[in-house]
Amino acid sequence: MRAGEIVGRSVVASWNAFTPIDLATLLYVAVATIALGLSFTGDDIAAWPWLAVAHLLLVGLVLLAPAGRRAGPAGRFLAEWYPMLLLGGLYAEIGVLTLDAGFQNDWTIQRLEEWVFGSEVAYRWIREVPSPTLSWALHACYLAYYPILFASPLGLWLIGRRDASRHTIFAVMVTFYICYLVFLFFPVAGPRYAFDLASNAATDVIPARLTEWVLDHGDSWGAAFPSSHVAASVVATGMALRFWRPLGVALLPFTGGLVLAVVYGQFHYAVDALSGLVVAAGMLAVMRWKEVAVPAEAPPIGSVVGVLDGSSVPR
Repeated sequence: MRAGEIVGRSVVASWNAFTPIDLATLLYVAVATIALGLSFTGDDIAAWPWLAVAHLLLVGLVLLAPAGRRAGPAGRFLAEWYPMLLLGGLYAEIGVLTLDAGFQNDWTIQRLEEWVFGSEVAYRWIREVPSPTLSWALHACYLAYYPILFASPLGLWLIGRRDASRHTIFAVMVTFYICYLVFLFFPVAGPRYAFDLASNAATDVIPARLTEWVLDHGDSWGAAFPSSHVAASVVATGMALRFWRPLGVALLPFTGGLVLAVVYGQFHYAVDALSGLVVAAGMLAVMRWKEVAVPAEAPPIGSVVGVLDGSSVPR
């Protein structure tokens, strides 16, 4: 065998060690790095060195993922779940890169909102229907956002449906990557920043006040269109309905409430939520094209450790 063939096979073997989520993450980092570079055409980003280092560390993490999947229980778990665990950091970066974007894209979305719905739904709804009961229910669903995202793949993981869990992680994260790339190149602040906030009986309930506190401490400027909250939650629930129907049915009312909450709470324009549904529908349709090897029945679970490291699950 010639040296060239040996090298070629080695490269192919190394490339095949990466999973689709690894490759999607690398692609996202590459485009996000371009966005970081383009930020220098306007006002410089003070934190750009830290963002550049974060990008390099994320690339390093992706490159280590194949080795992690061959390691012990913790390594295997982290190698599959690292994108989900880094969601907070990826989202925070959006706000840093788009902070100086202003409201110019909001005006476009506001005009689209009026054309599609006839008025500014995100501004009017909570003011015209200041129901404490409705507000309590919808804001509680909004606060269930992260539980929805993680319950779907984690539930599948814990009952032994590992392929289904991996496909769910892939679908949810690619949905986020699509939304985040739109945020980077077409930042929309959203009605929470474009309009004065409502102040009535609907905003005084505990879930509404807690939601405001969460957003005050963890929201990102420019991350309104399309709604990643809507898109990712619908994808997570849709994947759960596909692979473990009882879990999907349990998540469905919370997801439905979240779709309404992002508009009622004045967090997103109605057209943001609508576009999030379009992104979710597209992702779920794409995922339906791919055959997934899923066990017909989950094996008995002897312990959480056995499920996490895969020792109780036939490979």
